[in-house]
Amino acid sequence: HHRMDEFSRGNVPSSELQIYTWMDATLKELTSLVKEVYPEARKKGTHFNFAIVFTDLKRPGYRVKEIGSTMSGRKGTDDSMTLQSQKFQIGDYLDIAITPPNRAPPPSSRMRPY
Repeated sequence: HHRMDEFSRGNVPSSELQIYTWMDATLKELTSLVKEVYPEARKKGTHFNFAIVFTDLKRPGYRVKEIGSTMSGRKGTDDSMTLQSQKFQIGDYLDIAITPPNRAPPPSSRMRPY
């Protein structure tokens, strides 16, 4: 995922992709939209890790909340998760870490080893 300072002062990461979608869009649907634009992400086994980046109301800056992941060519438990179910709000950013199939995805903070 991107560093939070890449979102500061109205900036966005250089690899920004603008997608117009609905609150009931699933992570699998969003994966398909990204794959339309980035052909290299179509390879079977490509891992997509989703996080919401939102304004921190308690202090200046942004916070990040990992919400789920999908994989090209495989069904997963997070495929049907919607943006609305994860409290995504209009104005938030969706940060998607895309990992090619030949590299292990970074460990998710949601999956604890205990």
